[in-house]
Amino acid sequence: MSSMDDTTHGGLFVEESKSWPEVVGKSIKEAGEIILKDKHDDDIVVLPAGAQVALDLRPKCVPIFVDTVAETPFTG
Repeated sequence: MSSMDDTTHGGLFVEESKSWPEVVGKSIKEAGEIILKDKHDDDIVVLPAGAQVALDLRPKCVPIFVDTVAETPFTG
């Protein structure tokens, strides 16, 4: 279940997701699909675990941090 923040938009009461703990352990594709159900206009950015992120607030950007290599890297 995603973490919710209650906000108002044009006088309407709306629940908006701020975090998605349920995607931990899922593939990037699965995580992206779950996040985009809540935030369909946002950009998902895949970053290595521990990567630094900009300190400026970008409410339309959701970073996904990954730390494992899924396939053998190769040249050519």
